Amino acid sequence: MQKIIILDFGSQYTQLIARRVRELNVYSEIHPFNNPPAIDDTVVGVILSGSPHSVRDTNAPKIDLSQIKGKLPLLGVCYGAQYLAHYFGGEVAPSNSREYGRAQLTKVIGDDPLIKSISKCSQVWMSHGDTIVRIPETYKIIASTEDVPVAAYHIEGEQTWGIQFHPEVYHSTEGTELLRHFLMDICGCRGEWTPASYVESSVAALREQLGDDKVVLGLSGGVDSSVAAELLHRAIGDNLTCIFVDMGLLRGGEFEQVLDSYKTMGLNVIGVRAGDKFLADLKGVTEPEAKRKIIGRDFIEVFDAEAQKLTEIKWLAQGTIYPDVIESVSSGGPSVTIKSHHNVGGLPEKMNLKIVEPLRLLFKDEVRRIGRELGVPEIILGRHPFPGPGLGIRILGEVTAEKVAILQAADKIFIDGLREWGLYDEVWQAGVMLLPVQSVGVMGDERTYESCVALRAVSSTDGMTADWVHLPYDFLAKVSNDIINKVRGINRVVYDISSKPPATIEWE
Repeated sequence: MQKIIILDFGSQYTQLIARRVRELNVYSEIHPFNNPPAIDDTVVGVILSGSPHSVRDTNAPKIDLSQIKGKLPLLGVCYGAQYLAHYFGGEVAPSNSREYGRAQLTKVIGDDPLIKSISKCSQVWMSHGDTIVRIPETYKIIASTEDVPVAAYHIEGEQTWGIQFHPEVYHSTEGTELLRHFLMDICGCRGEWTPASYVESSVAALREQLGDDKVVLGLSGGVDSSVAAELLHRAIGDNLTCIFVDMGLLRGGEFEQVLDSYKTMGLNVIGVRAGDKFLADLKGVTEPEAKRKIIGRDFIEVFDAEAQKLTEIKWLAQGTIYPDVIESVSSGGPSVTIKSHHNVGGLPEKMNLKIVEPLRLLFKDEVRRIGRELGVPEIILGRHPFPGPGLGIRILGEVTAEKVAILQAADKIFIDGLREWGLYDEVWQAGVMLLPVQSVGVMGDERTYESCVALRAVSSTDGMTADWVHLPYDFLAKVSNDIINKVRGINRVVYDISSKPPATIEWE
């Protein structure tokens, strides 16, 4: 399989480079600059990322490029471009005017293979405080902007380029075309990394890895664990057993709905109702982190007890995805610790099992594409993310059976309303929070003193940042009216208009 290596110097855009490359059906991997992989025959090109550092800093990230530069196609982006200039005979200095945001190319050398179809006046995205003021003799300027003479260059006699702007961001209008030229025309990529090819190669690899061994997987009803289950099922069939634990903190009717969906997929799923245990252990607990720890501990105990009933299990499958892997490896130094799945942390050690992670190379949007290729029901693939501790962290304060029932009823009205109004797919995540607040109200001629709920709906791509969704006033009015009229115990509804940061998506 052809591969593009992205060496990460700490840029906020590094993941986006990898995603853009993969969108062009070319497989890419991100590695820390100080722990690069071995360069073998599968590597057809290398990209150097941007960085928050300056190449002029005494502690600036440095890398030995002797096995790459001049031997493989190489593209330096922002810091990467400055690095290739600064350490090979050029000069980088602070910009007279720090250039951030949109800029237009004023000069484009049209016969260069990297930018051969890029328009003069093409919009690009800049994000830098230094600028290249002198390039080595063998470097040729191929693009400029009004403020940046060296916006892009090519090293003559090498397949090495540097660009000061970020082609991976949406605001670089022809950035994808530039990356296409680098991948297809310069690196010779064939664009064969597709959902169908991934399924085929992954199933074959899982069969080889697992053989006739038996595997257990904890299902959550979400996208990642469901696609992981289907991929494993394709590979090992009935040697996979899935366990779906009802903590008593799921949405109303979700346990039955999810089990029905899994039946249509032909999976071997054991459903376990354990709500009484979770609610008993949460009694009197109000601190958010304490609730999370209790829920996590109880999940491990319930899952382990159920798994112990199975025989000859050798592997624990997890729905770890690529951001989980690379977020645990900083550009300051690699980490050997991979972030545990929120539901099964601690289980591998407790159960003495080996780990298999079928999705660890995929981004979230790629998981959905793979799921569609596998035929996973859209009701699962299109589900909003749902917190591992469930409604336990959407009930602020102590969790009780009564509060769970109230929140489930209010949440169902909100989520069903989003679907009925055609708004569900426009929202990345939505839910209702039950607040530890009571307020005075009037129903009929009677005074009430009941609970308040907050509606939350955000747009996001990865959950790292999020903005509140501007839902129609008519919709919010209808939902508020329905909740107050139909859910006994609630007499006030508010809408959360906080973004992340500074707020978080969940309230606890």
